[in-house]
Amino acid sequence: MKPAKPVHATQTQFAVIDGELQLGGMSIRRLAQRVGSTPFFVYDRQALTARVAHVRAHLPQQVLLHYSLKANPMPAVVQHMAGLVDGLDVASGGELKIALDTPTAAAKINFTGPGKTDAELAQAIAAGIVINLESSGELRRIDRLAQACGIQASVMVRVNPDFELKSSGMKMAGGAKQFGVDAELVPALLKELATAHVHFHGFQIYSGSQNLKAEAIIEAQAKTFELALQLSGHAPHAPQLINIGGGFGIPYFPGELPLDIAPIGQHLHHWVAQLATRMPGTRIATEMGRYLVGEAGVYITRVVDRKISRGQVFLITDGGMNHHLAASGNLGQVIRKNYPVVIATKMYPDVTEVTSITGPLCTPLDLLADQMALAQADRDDLVAVFQSGAYGLTASPNDFLGHARPLEILV
Repeated sequence: MKPAKPVHATQTQFAVIDGELQLGGMSIRRLAQRVGSTPFFVYDRQALTARVAHVRAHLPQQVLLHYSLKANPMPAVVQHMAGLVDGLDVASGGELKIALDTPTAAAKINFTGPGKTDAELAQAIAAGIVINLESSGELRRIDRLAQACGIQASVMVRVNPDFELKSSGMKMAGGAKQFGVDAELVPALLKELATAHVHFHGFQIYSGSQNLKAEAIIEAQAKTFELALQLSGHAPHAPQLINIGGGFGIPYFPGELPLDIAPIGQHLHHWVAQLATRMPGTRIATEMGRYLVGEAGVYITRVVDRKISRGQVFLITDGGMNHHLAASGNLGQVIRKNYPVVIATKMYPDVTEVTSITGPLCTPLDLLADQMALAQADRDDLVAVFQSGAYGLTASPNDFLGHARPLEILV
């Protein structure tokens, strides 16, 4: 038998009563009965509210907070978040529809992404939201569509800077990228923009995501503001908004520590004061997705079979990588590492064992836990995968092998 991999630290975000995980004020078994079937994703509204309050407490009050729907576009989650944040960021026509169904004013919704279709652009223009420009070709299409609609489109220029967010899980800028307009090409685009049927709203400068190092985020933010100030000299007027992106990460794996956002907030106070002097009237926004919702979500799946193969214990569950690709290690991991996984019905076990948890798919990639020390589990026990509130269901191949789509609930 292979040696056990490190056991995750016991989670502390959710209560445990009589050995069972509690979500939404009830035991996990009762919640599963309420839902009616497994697997399912559950998102905790109190955790969502608390995370937004945490961000508000540390960032300057002048900094606007946007929620990025791509992390989790479940309508109930978006409705809840819309009541807590200052704006919404969408990346498709589908997300745009969800955002427009909230009370959020259209002018506080931003549409980003490198492959917007003419139909999506026309929808955005008609709705009156802000479009983040990704190229000069997109500007010309927006100009044509805006004139056809008789509406002046509101646009921000998404800038691809010549720097990246160091130590980030996903680098979104620096070098050649499909995202945004290269910084050195922005002055020419701004000149073209001045004669188009559009209103210049500001800049979006997004350099990376999933970062746990405050010093790296602070460095990237300083470069972002310096670049925004430089480019503003080429704009038709001062930007109304500078969107500095996000990059705030959450811990997933053993040894990772939560991001300390206090020094980031202290650093932003400096730039708030700088902008107030140099460009009064220009607002700052930061967009977050994973950091706001990631830790508030749990994926629940049921053990349907227990087997031993050549000395190794396998728990077979009714859901897996088809619902939660990231937890299987197949969404960006180079070397697979286990998400925090527990037997939710046996949180304080008398007996533990080294176990692998696999889903129902006919592929060895369908792996939720690889050789973890867990409670000894049996058929009908429930498995919980924490850190599942972002990039879960909608980032997964749900139709693979035709299994039923899991439910999502907000409790």
